[in-house]
Amino acid sequence: MEAYERLLTARDAKRSNIDFYINELFDDFIELHGDRLYKDDKAIVAGIGIFHDIPVTVIGHRKGKDTQENIECNFGMASPEGYRKAVRLMKQAEKFNRPVITFVDTPGAYPGVEAESNGQSNAIAESIACMSNLKVPVISIITGEGSSGGAIALAVADKVWMLENAVYSILSPEGFASIMWKDASRAKEACDIMKITAQELYNFGIIDGVIRENKKLIVTLDGMIYEELKSLQKKKPEVLVKERYMKFRKMDGLYNE
Repeated sequence: MEAYERLLTARDAKRSNIDFYINELFDDFIELHGDRLYKDDKAIVAGIGIFHDIPVTVIGHRKGKDTQENIECNFGMASPEGYRKAVRLMKQAEKFNRPVITFVDTPGAYPGVEAESNGQSNAIAESIACMSNLKVPVISIITGEGSSGGAIALAVADKVWMLENAVYSILSPEGFASIMWKDASRAKEACDIMKITAQELYNFGIIDGVIRENKKLIVTLDGMIYEELKSLQKKKPEVLVKERYMKFRKMDGLYNE
């Protein structure tokens, strides 16, 4: 498929969401709520589950399954409270030595007036900083859209994988087209320029692997997470932090081997 077709597939309302992956991959999942400052943001799911007898912290974006849930979850566009909830759970995971697994599917963080006044940019920056320094293994899977800072706030991981029809970019193609050409209708053209597909990003070394979307998806995803966790858990905390740091420095082109 062309890049724009994959974008449309990633946005499909019938696409499996985080609730599906939690139910299929984790046992005894307990969702935790609130940022302990203001409110609970339903656009971010966060909780504790069991993966192959390993206690893990699971965090991800939730778009909702129907119109009512879409509205309640703000179509997966998290507010500052959502990212503060995520940070709270990440710090808790580090305290109890639990690996962190995140699922990314968002058109971006919510840009509304209330979100901005409540510290949206600071909340995103805090989440990025927290993930950068976590002394436990972190695995991120981009399952649908992965756009802007709202996505990277949950994707600073030791290993980043993408489903083959997911997309990952600095902002939406419509936003890119609006900035570059003052014409959001050129989103299809923007998709080709931005290199947003899983295979393109894997070729560039931005992600660590691509997961095929077929009948064996859950089996493949389960095996990938298990193998990555086994490998990462053998590393000392300081090594995890250093390697994660160098991984993203290299992506930015700021590190020369």
